[in-house]
This record gives sequence, structure tokens and C-alpha cells, in this order.
Amino acid sequence: MKGPVLITANHPDSFLDAIIIASVFEKPIHFLARGDAFNKPWHNFLLRTLHMFPVYRLSEGKENLGLNAAAFENSRKVLSQNGIVLIFIEGICVNKHALQPFKKGAARIAATCWKEGIPLTILPMGMGYSSFRKIGKSVLIQIGELLHQKDLMPYQEDAKNYVVFNQVLFEKIENLVSVPEFKPGTSGMSRFLGMMGTVLNRPLFALISGFVGRKTKNTVFYDSVLFGILFFCYPLYLLILGILLSAFGLPRFPVLLILCLHPILAYFATSTKRHTSS
Repeated sequence: MKGPVLITANHPDSFLDAIIIASVFEKPIHFLARGDAFNKPWHNFLLRTLHMFPVYRLSEGKENLGLNAAAFENSRKVLSQNGIVLIFIEGICVNKHALQPFKKGAARIAATCWKEGIPLTILPMGMGYSSFRKIGKSVLIQIGELLHQKDLMPYQEDAKNYVVFNQVLFEKIENLVSVPEFKPGTSGMSRFLGMMGTVLNRPLFALISGFVGRKTKNTVFYDSVLFGILFFCYPLYLLILGILLSAFGLPRFPVLLILCLHPILAYFATSTKRHTSS
């Protein structure tokens, strides 16, 4: 997809939403993310490296609201260079598929671009998760049709345009949000392999999921943090496991076989659970 495009999506599962949406597009996507996530220096560095801009809500301190102008200006610059920007138009994340009231940030960015003659289009998008906590969740992304200025801002007054903008997009996105459903049951062999994968990977998963649950206090950040830690730690875990097995004198072929079986059986474990979870 070619820019300039402003993606407006619902926000049911924290940073995991942004990661999944980014994987759908070939071009880099810039995001607007909640400002308090940037408080720690290394968080700030990492998130900005991932093309994220901090945007603040009143609940994060009135003194920070002035910083939003920088996020909107950065978004305008990206769009003026035919880039793609993603904004979660609800301005808040809750583990629900019911849409929350829309904020005005997306409308302000769009209005600024159109006033400057930037040929911006708006892409509504809806996301649905089969589960917010269970292993092996499935995600359904539905993409709407591109919308133009005439579809969203027919008036001369900004206040009226913002209302129409959010009303139209609320209806569009609401129709795009659907929770994925799957028929129960898989083959006996898949279930057997899934059971083996669960047993084989449970020690690492139990350790990490317990740690993440305590750190995030089971808030909306649980899924995203769990994904991030598993993404980076799982290859390291396999590397350490391979070194230990080799150190105990196990031949190379069995070591490689064990290491390959871990992710393969993990796939069957999550696939089986995905088909049997609500």
C-alpha cells in the first residue's frame, strides 16, 4: 500500500495490536503510542527505534498534554513524505471488542494534512482476538475501504468536521471488528503432538508467564510483554539448551533433533489449544 495513509484501528490488546498490524504491511509504519510507556530511558530508545511517537492523555498528567503537538507534527511529516501512520483512535486500550469513544487525535492529524494539500487517505481497520489470555490465540484483521476528505470532513468548521470524522469511522470500524471462531477438534495425531509440545515447553512458559503476570499485574500489557519476552528469550533458551546437551556428551544429531522439535511441537500445542479455546 502506498502512502500517505492514516490507519485508524481499534485497540483491544496493547502493543501487540501494533506489532500485528505492522506485520501486514510491507512499508514501515509509524505509530502513536501512550506516553507513559516512554518514561524509562531504555523504553524511550526502544520504542522510538520502532517508529513510535508518544501521545499523552489527561490521566498521564496535564503538564504532558503540550507534548502531543510534537507527536502530531511528527505524524504530519511522515505523511507528507508519503508514509503510513497508525493511530488507535479510541485513545485507550481495554481488553474488549466493544469500541470505546473515539478521541480527536486522528481527526486533527487528518485536518492538518488536508489543509496543507497532502493527499491523505484514511484506512479503517478492525481487530478481533479469540482470547486475550489463553495460549494459542487467533487474530482476525479486517480492512475497510480507503476514505477521503469528502467522506469525512464536509464542513468548513473543524468542530463539525471532527464530529463527522469520528461518527463515520466509528460505524466503519465497528463493522470490521469480529471475534474469530473455529470449529472444535483436530486430528488425533495433532492432539498427541500438541500434548508433547505442551509438556516440552511448559517449564519455560510457566516461568516467563508467571513473571510477566506479576510485573504487569495482569493488566492490558500482559499479552504484549509476554510476546516480547518470549520472542527474544525462546531462541536464547534453545541455544543454552543445545550447549548444555552437548556439554553432557549428547551427539550432534540428537541435539539438533531436540532443538528442532521444541518449536515444531510448540506450534502443534498452540494450534490444538487455539481450536479448543473460546
